[in-house]
Amino acid sequence: MKNNKIIIFDTTLRDGEQALGSSLNINQKLQIALALENLGVDVIEAGFPVSSQGDFEAVKNIASKVKNSTICALSRALDKDIDTAYEALKVADSFRIHTFIATSTLHMQDKLKKDFDEILAMAQRAIARARNYTDDVEFSCEDAGRTPIDNLCFMVENAIKAGAKTINIPDTVGYTLPSEFANIIKILFNKVPNIDKAIISVHCHNDLGMATGNSLSAILQGARQIECTMNGLGERAGNCALEEVVMAIKTRKDYLKGFYTDIKCENISKTSKLVSAITNESIPSHKAIVGSNAFSHSSGIHQDGVLKNRQTYEIISPSSIGLHENRMLMTARSGRAMIKTCLDNLGYDEKTYNLDEVYESFLRLADKKGQVYDYDLEALMFLSYENDEENELVLEKLSVISGTIPTACVCVRIKEELKTEACTGNGPIEAVFNCISRITGLNPVLKAYSINAKSSGVDAQGQVDVDLEFKGRKFHGKGLSTDVIEASAQAFISAYNAIYRSLKVEERKAV
Repeated sequence: MKNNKIIIFDTTLRDGEQALGSSLNINQKLQIALALENLGVDVIEAGFPVSSQGDFEAVKNIASKVKNSTICALSRALDKDIDTAYEALKVADSFRIHTFIATSTLHMQDKLKKDFDEILAMAQRAIARARNYTDDVEFSCEDAGRTPIDNLCFMVENAIKAGAKTINIPDTVGYTLPSEFANIIKILFNKVPNIDKAIISVHCHNDLGMATGNSLSAILQGARQIECTMNGLGERAGNCALEEVVMAIKTRKDYLKGFYTDIKCENISKTSKLVSAITNESIPSHKAIVGSNAFSHSSGIHQDGVLKNRQTYEIISPSSIGLHENRMLMTARSGRAMIKTCLDNLGYDEKTYNLDEVYESFLRLADKKGQVYDYDLEALMFLSYENDEENELVLEKLSVISGTIPTACVCVRIKEELKTEACTGNGPIEAVFNCISRITGLNPVLKAYSINAKSSGVDAQGQVDVDLEFKGRKFHGKGLSTDVIEASAQAFISAYNAIYRSLKVEERKAV
């Protein structure tokens, strides 16, 4: 069983950072490294020390602070790179030097302008130099996926002889398919006589969407380390996503028999969100495992199945990655069973309402609104709410002054009465929020704010979504405008209207 442990080598801070528009600072990198350590990552590739003084200091800082993961630094097959990597790593409790050189004909001839014998000699010298500093040396055959197989076998054999303890086989440009990549690993195990003296690692890119599939196919042929990143960050189309490969190994034990990792899966969701926030790289809603829709159900057939037995449409429990529950989205595709379940959860006895009537009203509202929330259902039952014209609050006028003291002036119509307030804030959007709070006399807490472009060009529209918490309940609002501040005001007004309707419902229920 011990031989079936899959070592998780995370390169978010090195390969992942290369995909970002700007470098992370030293504190941001440490924050991510500590989160990866807490996640249970075996090896953290903290950076490329010779590339800049900032990266050197970041690797050194991480090496001094992280205690439960091996800290790794990348170096080319050059003395200066290797020496610099050691200087950054030497304070670590456990460290690895990762050196690499390209081995494909294309890279050797067109990029490096060297022949195979010269490349082999450089690799051997680099490994030997790194071994002067540590026994934990990893060697990568860059572009292994397009390297002639006999050359690759010879390179791997001699890299192991030179002292490399881990041999990494990268599909650098995401070119291979799973069966093809698996065959490369299989041939290495069959043809390299000293293959048992090293751990075989894989590093797969996602240019053809095969990174996770290629990585899993490799462990079936003997690879025991997978290099990956949180959220699949990486050059071009990204790398193998840590969350995908780890959960595949955990979920498909029937097929991937005996394989396991030491990742604390219940920390996956929060680590993913942390990396997304720090890198400013949003997670696609349909991203496997960690996307906002990964555990969402909107089809009536699917919702009915999940309500009866989660396993009908969920192969992974949300709690297994640290989420509390799945999301049942109420849309025009939802069936009666979903609406009844929502009303049951709100505490309504089915004897007190006509499900068919509520459902018909729900469909009309869903066709207009898109997504319907539980408080909308209550408003349908008690207020016959189906149209936006029934909103209590309407935004009439808005003006904002930016600068050192951002100030907003907002005019809102409440029924037939116009109310105007001016407020300051930490920014113009907070100033607008403060105005509306003062006008309404309500003080909800802003829990979530997001903006997304809905078109392109100078007249692009931005959609703002907000979540306000009021009396322990969350209310959603949405606004759309070419002006982000106006869209924000509309979103706040939308959420406040939902709160107003909720308060009316409470009044009706009390009668």
